[in-house]
Amino acid sequence: MTATLTDGTTARCLIVDDDAQVRQVLTRVIATHGLSPMEASSGADALSVLKREGEVPICISDIYMPEMDGVTFLREVLQRYPDMAVIMLTGMAEVSTAVECLKLGALDYISKPVLVEEVRARLHKALEKRRLVLENRFYQQSLELRVRDLDRKNRASLINGVQMLVHALEAKDAYTSGHSSRVSRYAMKTAALLGFTDDSLEQVRLGGELHDIGKIGTREAILNKPGPLTPEEFQHIKEHSALGEKILTPFLSQSPVVLRVVRSHHERLDGSGFPDGLRGSQIPLEARIVAVVDAFDAMTTNRAYRPSLAVPEAIAELRRCAGIHFDAEAVEAFLRAHGNGVKLPIS
Repeated sequence: MTATLTDGTTARCLIVDDDAQVRQVLTRVIATHGLSPMEASSGADALSVLKREGEVPICISDIYMPEMDGVTFLREVLQRYPDMAVIMLTGMAEVSTAVECLKLGALDYISKPVLVEEVRARLHKALEKRRLVLENRFYQQSLELRVRDLDRKNRASLINGVQMLVHALEAKDAYTSGHSSRVSRYAMKTAALLGFTDDSLEQVRLGGELHDIGKIGTREAILNKPGPLTPEEFQHIKEHSALGEKILTPFLSQSPVVLRVVRSHHERLDGSGFPDGLRGSQIPLEARIVAVVDAFDAMTTNRAYRPSLAVPEAIAELRRCAGIHFDAEAVEAFLRAHGNGVKLPIS
């Protein structure tokens, strides 16, 4: 029966022994086992053969050889080719050394003088063990890929669910309808001008879309109150940023930019913001970006407590507060990025 690899080619076996007669005997046995034999007279010679011919699935190596002994060869070959099945050849007085070889990673050993049937049995056992190891590794890798894929799908499903909550939240308040999607779009274009790319840019987009998710815990009467908020009501509404982070953390722990946007988009450069009273560069850049675009959209849309401002007035307010409440670079980047999209008159 011919031993074949998964690509249909005949499996090769490397015989490493300084005794030519031993190599000849093993070559005949290996050939009858369906393997294609290769020979080397020492460990150093064997490494040269492997470098030239490529990895083989199985190797039979003597322990005592000139230049490089079998123990040294075993260490070297398993470091370079960890999937190779290695069987050691040993004399009766070398059994303890053979056991040490097993500890180093050899799959089995054969005592000299070699018996044909024993060689065949050990070859079969070694090849079967190697096959099981590789199949198990393939299974583990496939399982990990499936788990990661499932995790991505679950994460996407959860995010979709949260986004639906955002839309449901906005549906309760006609004044904020579309606010999150506009903030998301504004923030993404502004962040791109400030150097955000790839995953970090996508996280800014998602953070902008989810920045107000914590308002799901804000009383509707306060959200829709037509007049000024009392200190107690304002304190209640300030809780939404920290609550939003708490809601999203269980399934967005690997998206720190999103969480920073949600928590810190109401922080102000002078430390007057919430929830942490951060100042200047303590505020994450992505949150400073969303703070600008969130304020612009809030100013240019009608709210229950006031009518909208005209775009030039909103721009003037952003620039007036640049360096005090808002990051000046973020303000200018927003105006450059959206001059065409929202027809902003840039001076």
